Amino acid sequence: MNGLSILQRINGPGDLKMLSTAELNTLAEEIRERLIEVVSQNGGHLASNLGVVELTIALHRIFTTPKDAIVWDVGHQSYTHKMLTGRRDRIDTIRTEGGLSGFPKPYESEHDAFVAGHASTSISAAMGLAEAKRQRGDDSYVIAVIGDGAFTGGMAYEGLNNAGKARGNLIIILNDNDMSISKSVGSVANYLSEIRTKPAYFRFKDSVSHLLERTPVVGRQIKDALVSSKSKLKTAIYHNTFFEDLGFDYLGPIDGHDIDMLCGALMRAKRISRPVLIHIATQKGKGYQKAEENPGAYHGVSSFDIEKGNPDISNEDSFSTAFGRALVGQAIKDPSICGITAAMKYGTGLQFFKHKYPNRFYDVGIAEEHAVTFASGLATGGLRPVFAVYSTFLQRCYDQIIHDVALQHAHLVLAIDRAGLVGQDGETHQGIYDVSMLQSVPTMALYSPATYRELRHCLNVCLYGEEGPCALRYPRGKEDERLAFLDDLPCEDYHLFPGKKKGGKVVLTYGRLFAEVYPAAQKAGAAVLKLTKLFPLGEDICELLCSYKAVYFVEEGIRSGGVSERLASRLAESGYRGRIHIRAIEDGIIPQASVESTLAHLGMDEAGIARFLEQE
Repeated sequence: MNGLSILQRINGPGDLKMLSTAELNTLAEEIRERLIEVVSQNGGHLASNLGVVELTIALHRIFTTPKDAIVWDVGHQSYTHKMLTGRRDRIDTIRTEGGLSGFPKPYESEHDAFVAGHASTSISAAMGLAEAKRQRGDDSYVIAVIGDGAFTGGMAYEGLNNAGKARGNLIIILNDNDMSISKSVGSVANYLSEIRTKPAYFRFKDSVSHLLERTPVVGRQIKDALVSSKSKLKTAIYHNTFFEDLGFDYLGPIDGHDIDMLCGALMRAKRISRPVLIHIATQKGKGYQKAEENPGAYHGVSSFDIEKGNPDISNEDSFSTAFGRALVGQAIKDPSICGITAAMKYGTGLQFFKHKYPNRFYDVGIAEEHAVTFASGLATGGLRPVFAVYSTFLQRCYDQIIHDVALQHAHLVLAIDRAGLVGQDGETHQGIYDVSMLQSVPTMALYSPATYRELRHCLNVCLYGEEGPCALRYPRGKEDERLAFLDDLPCEDYHLFPGKKKGGKVVLTYGRLFAEVYPAAQKAGAAVLKLTKLFPLGEDICELLCSYKAVYFVEEGIRSGGVSERLASRLAESGYRGRIHIRAIEDGIIPQASVESTLAHLGMDEAGIARFLEQE
């Protein structure tokens, strides 16, 4: 021995093939220690990564990446995969600017087979990769790893429906930990639980296995022979599983923390000539007691003290919490208000609503499209539904928003969390598209509060001041202390802060970016037009802007189809002859970095805006 830990000796997945079972188990312990250390410093996804350590080790022991491809659903659980595929020495940079991504990225490593960030996509992607390999005469394997939470998403079933007929070497691993971000819900979760806990099969299997292990000479041979007929036994007790009806060979449930069992199942799957689904049972947060006890709170965390635990479990000072408490306040007075989440009650602040009004709270699983149409049905039936969803996940609902909401003229509220830049989660989670997306939706109204007080006002307006579909968008994190003075002003659709020179320069902005724009404009002597209601906008906005010689737009969203571009077009149509300058996100691919750093890079921090206002 050279004194190095086992993890320090792993420079690539090939090194795993030389280790004994005992060494692999020790490696799992070392990886967990490292995961806890790194995530406590950088923040990130902790509980989900702790739950798949043994699975990741087994995958890289049995398969050979990048020849074999592993497709991680969502990808937030790929930290161990990164450590085992040559990135161990850089794992402490994960989710930092210029460091490793918290999600699989093919540009980062050839071992990352497919970009991930959103749920329920892995089966479809893996099927495509497997078919491409088959068409090229490549007999290597493609493995999709999907959690039971992502398994509630409709796209997973679209993939399953086709994948059972796939002719490539396709293996799907269902990681069943009964959690996604919030506890998995619905009939699918109940079905998986029934498979996990069916007593007749497991009592029989365990007693026979124990007896044969104790039988000298022939016991092991008989046990191996029985394995081949186990599917018939399961069929007799379970009838057929859903997966077998779809065309898969079903293996499981298997202890997802037993490396030997996992390796055995993976080896068996390689010998089967049709698609295989391996069902494993794991514990989310395994190895860190606080995460085991409260895996939902340790799904995604900021930096924390390992001994004390996550200090921000309650996320008290945030727009999410302000929204959640405001909705409860409205629901106290109005029994028609309902709260809807797509497996994100903690992230969106709806845990307060669920606690107070469980009969009016709906967690539909990772099924954003269903959530929107379900909300439209509730609205059409006379209720006041509020669907709280991250901006990045709202992208999945565009058809439903147009077809099932706007055309129905349903009065529902979309509470769009994580709007704008999100920081370390990077390009797959940036909330920079919602404004452009929703501006094209007929009858939609959109609000963008800059403070908690404005958020409460906008929610009230959306519930009772609008008749059709409406939305309010707000950023991740807390309100900016620099905006405390807004609490002394009336909440209105817009507010003009005059400049030093009447008719000179005016800057139009909205949301939290006002905190950067306002001080820069003050120094430049420019007026500021702060929008709270983004659309529809009255003619008075254009008339006001036309009274200035130069109009500057600053927008924390993509330029194409944004408020800036729309208003600039209207100004041109009105015959405006002044100068127009737009600062928005030209390139929609924004990598991970702190929000502060990204704003500076985009020229949207106070200093960058000051330079922008120097343009004539």
